[in-house]
Amino acid sequence: MSDLLWQKQGIHTDQRIMRFLAGDDVLLDREFFLYDVEASKAHVSGLANIGLLDADEAVALARELDALADDFRSGSFVLDERYEDGHSAIEARLTERLGDAGRKVHTGRSRNDQILVATRLWLKAQLRELQAHCRAAAEVCLDRAAREALPLPGYTHLQRAVVSSTALWFAGFAEGFIDDARRARDTLAWIDANPLGTAAGYGVNLPLDRAHTTQALGFARLQFNPIYAQLSRGKFEIGALEALGAALLDLRRLAWDLSLFTTAEFGFVRLPPEYTTGSSIMPNKRNPDVIELMRASYSSVAAARSEIEHLLSLPSGYQRDLQFSKGAIFHGFHRGLPALELLPDLLARLEWNAEAMRAAIEPSMYATDVAIEQAAAGMPFREAYRRAAETAAEAGQGRTPEASLAARVSTGAAADLRLDELRLRLHELSSA
Repeated sequence: MSDLLWQKQGIHTDQRIMRFLAGDDVLLDREFFLYDVEASKAHVSGLANIGLLDADEAVALARELDALADDFRSGSFVLDERYEDGHSAIEARLTERLGDAGRKVHTGRSRNDQILVATRLWLKAQLRELQAHCRAAAEVCLDRAAREALPLPGYTHLQRAVVSSTALWFAGFAEGFIDDARRARDTLAWIDANPLGTAAGYGVNLPLDRAHTTQALGFARLQFNPIYAQLSRGKFEIGALEALGAALLDLRRLAWDLSLFTTAEFGFVRLPPEYTTGSSIMPNKRNPDVIELMRASYSSVAAARSEIEHLLSLPSGYQRDLQFSKGAIFHGFHRGLPALELLPDLLARLEWNAEAMRAAIEPSMYATDVAIEQAAAGMPFREAYRRAAETAAEAGQGRTPEASLAARVSTGAAADLRLDELRLRLHELSSA
């Protein structure tokens, strides 16, 4: 491991303890490294603005930071166990190339606000991606809801209940993913605050140009109080994971539907062959592994959120416990986003089995229609309910699924899906 930033003369460091302290930090920092470099560039220009770096030093540091980013992307610079973490690697590289100018780059900065700003920038990028995936899923759902309205059994308690339709099913998930996209956008706006310049949580005795770094890094606002900057670590990560989790909860229920609908017992849906895999022992099997892992992805996000929540049993100020929050957000988003990324194509290409769905609609599923028609004609609903229950087996006489769906005129129901209004919500969200 390279020289430690905090090494004091005459104090021995035990390598076993150092390995424990570092953990997988340097590997995780590969995920945040380019954001750390970007924030370092903003810090350098801010130091130049207040006269702590001359123009030549600032230009040289910016040039070497750009070169470091290029080398990292190309693989010619590898962040590995030579370094305690990504922050140490940046300073070591700058010092190696520029000598004393490199040693100045940490002026007025702590590794605490370094990781805060790097993970904050990373979280913003993840939330933008989350919003894009949710919008894409909603778009496909709206397109398919507008294209076809095949009769589909509607279930409550996993029992056949009333007549539904594929259009109603798609429109329901469309509205869910529109709300998920809005939540991702609103969460991004909430965490869009610059902590750079708060140092170790108590500020520094320098007039750091924090307004400049806020603008340079594209933050919407400045996080003023250095104590709150530390308090927000974990809190903002939980918020981002909750936004991701909301979308994955909808995905989990959608995947559950498809898991049931693709079984031989239902036979309502055929998946694209690319979304299934073969059995290792049973030649006759094709398994819906993709939707099963989509269904499972929420668990990783819930675990990440729980891990960070438990980490936050802390007093104010920085505590080393928070190091573990990086792994949590990394694993949560790296399980959740790929699942959502696959969803639009899957939804666009799945095929409904109209014959099997129609065959599963039994006469008693029209009993609710009968009861409501009688109530609309003046009979007290509870009496209409009782009579419909007594004759439920004959409720379907003279009725068709299409007529039942056409009669559902309540706002948002099968005959009034309000797809145009949902498209407007989606468009407003996309243009915001």
